[in-house]
Formats: sequence, structure tokens, C-alpha cells
Amino acid sequence: MAKRWLLIISALLCFLATSQKASAQFRSEAFSQNYNDDPNASQEETDAKRDSSFTFSISEFFGGMAHKRTSRMGNNFFGSMVFVGGQQIYNRDYWKLPIIYGGIGAGVGMGIKYNKTYQQSIEAGLPDNDAKKMRNLMFAAAGTVYWASLMDGMLCYETDIDHHPTRAALLSMLVPGLGQCYNGEPWKIPIYWGFMIGSIYYLNDNTIKYNHFRQIYIDASDPDSGYDGRISAETAKYYRDMYREWRDYSILAIAVSYLLQVIDANVFAYMRDFEVSEDLSVNLQPTVITPDTNFAYNPYGVGFKLGISF
Repeated sequence: MAKRWLLIISALLCFLATSQKASAQFRSEAFSQNYNDDPNASQEETDAKRDSSFTFSISEFFGGMAHKRTSRMGNNFFGSMVFVGGQQIYNRDYWKLPIIYGGIGAGVGMGIKYNKTYQQSIEAGLPDNDAKKMRNLMFAAAGTVYWASLMDGMLCYETDIDHHPTRAALLSMLVPGLGQCYNGEPWKIPIYWGFMIGSIYYLNDNTIKYNHFRQIYIDASDPDSGYDGRISAETAKYYRDMYREWRDYSILAIAVSYLLQVIDANVFAYMRDFEVSEDLSVNLQPTVITPDTNFAYNPYGVGFKLGISF
């Protein structure tokens, strides 16, 4: 362990020494320049880059709902996850608000009512399974209306960008694989769905086995339980911990698969219009670097030049 930390610290010191030497060749003004924004970019390209940003602004969200400023699609979406109906207000679809609020309110209200009935039946010793089913159905209906309000607001958002990267990402957030359809890449859907379904299967299987060995461990550890099984408490503990770890890995796999397909939809929507010719070549050769004399103390430097043709 000490040797590993020594190697890490040595590499960090070498990096800092190298970077200090490299930065000494240039004046500080050279590093205050902004190289990311293209001064020749059109207003449409600048707006498209801004509109595809995922940063959230509360003032922008409420300013958009008041119709005092433009609010980005992603900003409206994430704001409406808390302030339900915000997208419809921004889109001026006011007639949809009673449907959204009525649907969510009725579903939650009826769900609470049936849940109360179900809890009372349990206390009476006669569980009412019909009330339980209706409770779950009402809560599911309220969630569906909430989900539909997010989908509707995002799809009805008016923009001049023909193929919006934010829309592709949000579609995949709401329905995994839908962003890939939007990008014209439906062949990716079985891949991501296969990973997620497989992970869900193993999550369920590992959870069942974890609970099984957990119960055996509890019974085997209690002398008064009357347990007389062949599996000892020590063995049950080993398998309990193993399946719990695999269960956690399954959850991680589901999350990673879901996030990957969202990122995939967003990135490939950006690259949709990126054309690469058949003449693709890479050329690496040594060269003499002559930095801008307005910023450099030393007029020359030695390095490598990488040329990519496409």
C-alpha cells in the first residue's frame, strides 16, 4: 500500500513539475483567452448550443412561465418535475392544466382512500385485496398522468432546431430507447433493453436468494427458534452477504444501462449532421512550434504535430 501511494505521489510531482515548466514559456495573458466560443459562429449556432445545455436556472424557469423570457427545453422539463404544469404554461396550452391537475389529484385522492380502507381491513384481520389492487391502480394512474404531462410539454416545445439533442435525451429518460428511435437508430434498442432486462432479472433472483439466506441466518442464530436445518449460521451468513453484494451490483448495472442510453441519445443527436468522408487519415510528425510572440517569452518550442483529414 505504501509503495502504491509513493508511486502516485511521484507521478503527481512529475506532472506538476512538467506543467510548471511548460507554463513558464508563456505569459499569463495567454491563458486568459477564450478558445471555446467561435467569434464567427452564427446566432443560430450559438442559440442551439445554449438551448441544448442541461444547466438549470430557477429565474429562467419562472421567467419563461411568465412569458418574459425564453426558457430552454431542458430547463422547462426539470422545473416541471417539481412545479407540475410549468411546461404547459410556457407553451400556452392552458386548457391542458385542468386535465393534468384533475388526473393527478383524483388518482392520489382515491389512492389514499383505498389505502385507508386496506389498512383498516388488515387491522380487522381480514385483508381486503380488492382495496389493495385499487390503491395501486389509482396511484399508478396518477403517476401516468404526471409522466404524460412531462412528455407532452417536451414534445410541444417549439424550437427552430430540427433535431434537438435535449429532446433526444429527454425521450430516453422518459422511455428508454425512444431517443434512439428519434435519432433513427432503433437497432440500439434491443442492446440497451437487453442489458436492463437482464439486470432486472438478476436483481430479482439475487434479492430472493438474499432474503432466503438472511432468514436462515436469523433462525440459525436464535437458539429458541427451533431451527434444525443443515445450513449453519456461518454458511448462511456467507451466502447472505454474497447475494446482497450481487443484488447491489444488479442495481448498479440497471442504473448504468439506463444512463448510457440517455447519454447515447444526446451525443448521437449532436453528431447526427456530422459528416466524415471516406478519406480518413492521421499524420503524426515532429515539428517546431512557434507560439504567438505577443504572449510567448521563448520564440520556439519542439513538439509533435497531429494532422487528421476527414
